[in-house]
Amino acid sequence: MDISVVVPLFNEEESLPELTAWIDRVMQANNFSYEVWMIDDGSTDRSWEVVKELRANNPKLKGISFQRNYGKSAALHTGFLQVEGDVVITMDADLQDSPDEIPELYRMITEDGYDLVSGWKQKRHDPIGKTLPSKFFNGVTRMVSGIHLHDFNCGLKAYKKKVVKTIEVYGDMHRHMPLLAKWAGFSKIGEKVVEHRARKYGYSKFGISRLVTGFLDLLSLLFVGRFGKRPMHFFGTFGTLMFLLGLGSVLYIGLNKWYRLASELPTVLVTSNPWFYIALTCMLLGTMLFLTGFLAELVARASSDRNHYLIDEKLA
Repeated sequence: MDISVVVPLFNEEESLPELTAWIDRVMQANNFSYEVWMIDDGSTDRSWEVVKELRANNPKLKGISFQRNYGKSAALHTGFLQVEGDVVITMDADLQDSPDEIPELYRMITEDGYDLVSGWKQKRHDPIGKTLPSKFFNGVTRMVSGIHLHDFNCGLKAYKKKVVKTIEVYGDMHRHMPLLAKWAGFSKIGEKVVEHRARKYGYSKFGISRLVTGFLDLLSLLFVGRFGKRPMHFFGTFGTLMFLLGLGSVLYIGLNKWYRLASELPTVLVTSNPWFYIALTCMLLGTMLFLTGFLAELVARASSDRNHYLIDEKLA
């Protein structure tokens, strides 16, 4: 099979007939063999009934319905478990992503050799309340991840099948799919300018809060990706530095007091010096960080996937 399309959806009953018909036209025009997975993320309207009605006339349309709303990452992860196509396309169900982009995305994966191609909505039809936070988020993500994409959160993306079968999407990590792919060893990541269409039905399901949660998820992902299997390298390093800073300060304060006493110079109690308590605090924080790293190391070593490595090829 050439292409699998994964469409996470939540309360998009009006757009589904038009979207599925549009995808089918594009696939037929390019002679692609394909399947479409509609993942209903606990919709409260008639979305799932519409999917079942459309399925009756199109056996290439498949679907899964969640009991409740779990989020876009859960929908994508579930869809990725089902796909069989050589190239996997993800797109939103609100008709803001154009299926006409599919042939070129497919070509970039199969001919240009990209592992992942992310869409870039260069001209957006969104209010400034969404575009400005999005630009800030993308700029921060680009800076800390080292991946030079303009739009990390674009729902229209193309993947090699191997990529989606390797990475695990959870929480709100759908915003960081390129970074997940990079951590998994898929470094050839490309970008394509795509059409962004004005929303035709319904309303956006995402608010300003995603700016904060997205940034926190990014920090979490960066930390886990770099130190997940060796947490002592992070906590132990900072803990040791903090402890040595505190110990050095205590020694300086103590030696200074001894010198002044030996020289019969005026002096005060060590406990009257505020720097003494700052030094003790540094030593305590350093010890706590070191112990945190030690406990995290024990947890990491006890993990069932501690020796799980991604094998590209094997000759035996």
